[in-house]
Amino acid sequence: MTEQVAPTIADIEAAADRLQGYALRTPLLEVPALNAATGGRILLKAEPLQRTGSFKFRGAFNFLSQIEPDQRAKGVIAYSSGNHAQGVAAAAQIFGVPATIVMPSDAPQMKVENTKGYGAKVVAYDRQNENREAIAADIAERTGCTLVPPYDHPWTIAGQGTVGLEIAAQCAEINAQPDMVLVCCGGGGLTAGIATAIAARSPATQVMTAEPTGFDDTKRSLEAGERVANDSGAHSICDALLSPTPGALTFSIMKANNLSGVAVSDDEVRAAVAYAWRHFKVVVEPGGAVTLAAILTGKLDCRGKTIAATLSGGNVDAATFRDCLENA
Repeated sequence: MTEQVAPTIADIEAAADRLQGYALRTPLLEVPALNAATGGRILLKAEPLQRTGSFKFRGAFNFLSQIEPDQRAKGVIAYSSGNHAQGVAAAAQIFGVPATIVMPSDAPQMKVENTKGYGAKVVAYDRQNENREAIAADIAERTGCTLVPPYDHPWTIAGQGTVGLEIAAQCAEINAQPDMVLVCCGGGGLTAGIATAIAARSPATQVMTAEPTGFDDTKRSLEAGERVANDSGAHSICDALLSPTPGALTFSIMKANNLSGVAVSDDEVRAAVAYAWRHFKVVVEPGGAVTLAAILTGKLDCRGKTIAATLSGGNVDAATFRDCLENA
């Protein structure tokens, strides 16, 4: 594989142009209660309201739009626990091409059904004993379809980076200068894209990651200066953020931008999911609420600061959502 080059701000701007009319410009939400509780100004980027219920549609559509039409017609394949799956399936439906998604057998049923609802074929695998990359590579080789990476590719990263462009523009519209942008982080595509956009649009703004405890590989990797992996026996309710290690390209971008991170527990995430519903009237999945959890627990000093944070997705099944509301 040829070495991949990090996307530039021009690549992210081009992605925004491609997404025009397909992706939504999601709102930046603010409530007095959270500002009062933290002593700062907190602005939440509501990607649960995005097409397919998460930011992942942005990267998927940007990727598919750059595949040559003859090749794209052969179809696409992806591996995902759910949000990237839905993003790729929806983008493939728009382009009128077949999609196959390799999903873990324990993925939330709602995400599986939603993916099928966009017309994709779902291939289940055992995440403890099977390798999703190998399964996808085998299917791609047999069918000639194109693999759409979930995060570690410049086209994917550029699409996700449009979230950062919107945050910077929306902050400017309300005369807010963000001291920090806090990003939900799994493989790092969203973080790397936002870091690139914010470095160009608001260079004084710090970018940080938020991850679930046990899957805080990006935080630990940034501290170590090299990519490290999570314990294979770790568990979390944040199914959208269970990547084994940061991507090679995404980590190089995050490292170059001097990022740091914070980790939150599942109980803290449950409380954040409930808080978002009660105060913002937004349904957020656990992985999409790690940023709010970090803010609510005081793991970040928000006093006197303006902080923009991503709520990255809202694809949560009813049982998990009910558990968050009842046990927060």
